[in-house]
Amino acid sequence: MALPNQKLIVLFVIVVARPELSHPQSGLYLVAFRHTHLCLARPSRKSKPSANGESGASLQLGIKSRMMPERQNVHPNAASPWRPLRIPLFRSLLIADFASDVGAFMQAVGAAWLMTSLSSSTLQIALIQTASALPFFLLALPAGSIGDIVDRRKLILGTEFWMLAIACLLVVATFAHFITPWVLLLLTFALSIGDALESPAWRAIFPELVPKQDLSPAIALNGIEFNLARAVGPALAGLIIAFAGVGSVFLLNVLGFLGVIVVIARWKRPVPKATLPAETFTGATSAAFRYVRYSPGIQKLLLRSACVIFFASAFWALLPAVARIVSHSSLGYGMLLGLFGTGAVLGALLLQRLRKTYSVEAVVAVATAVFACVLAAAALLDRLWILSLFSFCGGAAWTIFMSVFNTLIQRLAPDWVRARVLAVYLFVFQGSMALGSVLWGALAERAGLEKALLASAVGIAACLLLRFRFSLPEPTTTLDVWNHWPKPSMFVEPQPDDGPVLVTVEYKIDPVEATEFLEAIHKYQRIRRRDGATRWGVYYDSESPGIYVETFLVDSWAEHERQHDRFTVADRTVEEQVFRFAREPLRVRHFIYARTSRRK
Repeated sequence: MALPNQKLIVLFVIVVARPELSHPQSGLYLVAFRHTHLCLARPSRKSKPSANGESGASLQLGIKSRMMPERQNVHPNAASPWRPLRIPLFRSLLIADFASDVGAFMQAVGAAWLMTSLSSSTLQIALIQTASALPFFLLALPAGSIGDIVDRRKLILGTEFWMLAIACLLVVATFAHFITPWVLLLLTFALSIGDALESPAWRAIFPELVPKQDLSPAIALNGIEFNLARAVGPALAGLIIAFAGVGSVFLLNVLGFLGVIVVIARWKRPVPKATLPAETFTGATSAAFRYVRYSPGIQKLLLRSACVIFFASAFWALLPAVARIVSHSSLGYGMLLGLFGTGAVLGALLLQRLRKTYSVEAVVAVATAVFACVLAAAALLDRLWILSLFSFCGGAAWTIFMSVFNTLIQRLAPDWVRARVLAVYLFVFQGSMALGSVLWGALAERAGLEKALLASAVGIAACLLLRFRFSLPEPTTTLDVWNHWPKPSMFVEPQPDDGPVLVTVEYKIDPVEATEFLEAIHKYQRIRRRDGATRWGVYYDSESPGIYVETFLVDSWAEHERQHDRFTVADRTVEEQVFRFAREPLRVRHFIYARTSRRK
């Protein structure tokens, strides 16, 4: 009997025998009818999870544990910061990307300068930055889904050709004197659309370009390249505009796309053969949100990075105002940015040495504290040469914690969802930067520049306290696919879109260990939901002690098969903690929703 207020599920299983085993003349068929009462099983709130130990009777759906791959305890050894340059493809792409980034920074300076010539409206001048940033807010998440569905190489080539075409239109409109403020805004917005669509896929290809042990220095080298371009591009643009006009800057930006197009076109990217239909756009986007929702490590990283970037955005938003006060010249602003970029290069080099000795938390804490000092110095000091030194240190600190965040998000997401997770990260980053810039600018206007910078310095320093509640993850296991589940034998092969699919796993355990078992299997819930389950539950048999049934619902048969390809070696420990309680081989059953008429 079920207890009062106890949720109860009753399974009615009807088995109809084949007609050839019955009496054909009687018209009767053999029918077996059985019903089982299962009550929802919850872990005891007062109980404590069992201590981790060796699994003595680890069962894997009836497969012995010797079939499991050896446990991998991989620690990310800090590699030489220059070692990725030995890889010809990475080296060529880094050089081409540097030329493209220099062109992009030159184009940004040229567009802003041209707008000041076309219009005296401060609103239209400010809209240049809005036109550049808005596509990232609108398209970051869809771009991540597209980057995981289609071939990333083809996507990058397509967006590069799109941006090349828009840049050519900008050159023609400028030299032909057809450019107007609204045409400039429209072309800037269109150019940024290509960048927003490309960005998640571009970030996701790094693990394909270099070995795993070289991923961290490769990302650091990419940061060095970007900061060098940020230092060189604006200065070069100013010189060219002064001597050759803004149209020449736009023309050089066009040439910058060609190098990336050539390198990507020559890349022979191995495309894995898909055994399942491609995910739909809606399904891919839902899977991204689901994966982030049930990945505590990614959630902590997004929270930590959002807080740091929000307060650090005051530096970028208010630095032009600081430079105007301390130097009264654009040369002072250029010096601060140039030394910031130089410090960023040093920070990338220091990062590899620091990671050999210190933990991720220690490295991020030091970099965050240094950046807080930089913000305080910008508020309190009025000497250009002193601020330049702090800007140099700020560049090093910025690159260190940004490289750590970028490396962690790459290593926390498996290949099947990497572009989508990076898109979520990019959305959080851009959102924190945009929101922070507006708020710090508004605060500076109301309360003064000094108070706004000091408030941001205090805020970023307070982010150090987050480490005690939301510590950064340090991945120590591989996210390689571990598809160890046997293919079920079925009398009819389901169609990919058949569903929903109800999967049940029956466990026979020692009733004495029920509390520990429930603690373990409720942790397993996160993996089931993360990889595709829309509903999950575990029930105990009210008639047979020690019998528990885990159930989870998946939208379709294809989505359930994708679950098999989403299980990773890193999930093995959690699964072992559940299966070690099984006293008999597990019984797995698949129920597909029965429709009155099958779809054609």
